[in-house]
Amino acid sequence: MKLNLGCGNDVKQDYINLDIVDYGGNQVHDLNSFPYPFEENTFDEVYASHVLEHLDSFHKTVTELYRICKPDAIIKVYVPFFLNTKYFGEPDHKIPFSIRSFDNYEFIGNRKLKFYEKWKLKHRTNYKGKAQFEVLEKRFITSHFAALKWMDFIVNIEPVIYERFFAGIFSPEEVYFKLKVVK
Repeated sequence: MKLNLGCGNDVKQDYINLDIVDYGGNQVHDLNSFPYPFEENTFDEVYASHVLEHLDSFHKTVTELYRICKPDAIIKVYVPFFLNTKYFGEPDHKIPFSIRSFDNYEFIGNRKLKFYEKWKLKHRTNYKGKAQFEVLEKRFITSHFAALKWMDFIVNIEPVIYERFFAGIFSPEEVYFKLKVVK
């Protein structure tokens, strides 16, 4: 089963579409109210496009997604980058996102860590929660304007370094994450 979390008007066929408002064809549930109306280990895939930044608690939401996902489920997340007007220009946005937003929940396994990842691992703020995800992909989307799409390659060579030193000069529009649930 697949979940389209915070579907809005994008009601997808072959998905359970969930949002706080009835858009026609979706289930209605307040996404800030836990638990969600699903059993544990229900979903193989979750699609969350421009919804997580509207919610009250990143930790509670991530923990709930972990609960309702099956082992090895895929979660695809699109969020506005916090330095872009797509984020701070919308008064309903509550949670800022960066390229490192899921670091506190990342399953490391035997992967070799970069120097900043070693430091971050010692300073996790996931409240000792059990939610863990293998980060299959994380990248910036610089723009949906065709003339700027070529910049995606450059900013994603080393996105953490780009974010740290250059994102204030040329801000990407969005951050994309592809996560695999580790249970």
